[in-house]
Amino acid sequence: MGGTASVPMLSPDGGLTHYLTEIRKFPMLQPDQESAYAKRWREHGEREAAYHLVTSHLRLVAKIAMRYRGYGLPIADIISEGNVGLMQAVKRFEPERGFRLATYAMWWIKASIQEYILRSWSLVKMGSSAAQKKLFFKLRRTKAEISALEDGDLRPEHTATIAQRLGVQENDVVEMNRRLGGDVSLNTLVHADEAGEVQDWLVDPAPSPEAMYADQEEANHRRQALAEAMEVLNTRERCIFQARFLSEPAVRLEELATRYGISRERVRQIEIRAYEKVRAAVRACPTRDRPLEQRPDARPSSTPKSLPPIGGSRGTAMSLRR
Repeated sequence: MGGTASVPMLSPDGGLTHYLTEIRKFPMLQPDQESAYAKRWREHGEREAAYHLVTSHLRLVAKIAMRYRGYGLPIADIISEGNVGLMQAVKRFEPERGFRLATYAMWWIKASIQEYILRSWSLVKMGSSAAQKKLFFKLRRTKAEISALEDGDLRPEHTATIAQRLGVQENDVVEMNRRLGGDVSLNTLVHADEAGEVQDWLVDPAPSPEAMYADQEEANHRRQALAEAMEVLNTRERCIFQARFLSEPAVRLEELATRYGISRERVRQIEIRAYEKVRAAVRACPTRDRPLEQRPDARPSSTPKSLPPIGGSRGTAMSLRR
């Protein structure tokens, strides 16, 4: 929004005092002047009118921007973002609604500055919900009000107090407090007088190749033990055993009773007998020479529902030995 005169520019290299001095030279508008300029801009697109509306509120932008100096960002950039918000406010201002431009523009200026800070603060995107933004911009002030530590993790009682005051979850407070410390390079030294970088202390959550190989070998061992143990079952016992223990979900007793033309109780008896046979065979299996976890033996109860789970390849043989 240009005009007959130029708008003062603030560079990131400095010149803040000069900029503040320059913007004070622009006169404040009276309500009737402001309304007239706004009407000329909205109805006729008169750029000079927009120029007067913008320049008369540059001091408001600077005042609001100064409140956000604690986030480690150049004040010149913060003021520039606030000016963008001011221009958006001028573009949408409707004086006939009965309020002044400063009241309306204040919200646009704050929103523009806050969005810039959220974009610039971390390589990891900050939360964008209203509650998270409120937490981000009010956490420091709230910590100061309750005399909480500025550095390091918050004490539990301080975390609870802040969460209650700002209407957020306690874990959100803890996470945001840690993120307000800024991004840390993985190449940062853990201690200035010691060797070792931050990345050296990061734990890889993935299992090691040795652990993956051991797990695979264990699974193969259990499948082999189960397959050999099931050879002791006759055809009907094997089918019922597979249906009840190796199927997901397990086949219902009523369905098996209908399939084999016997009672539900008879199916239950065959199921328990097959279980006992397989468990005994697993214990005597020659592939059992590999040491596994030792657990107390436990007889299955009279109802299939209380039998140890056997489904799935992993843990199958172990369950049969219990």
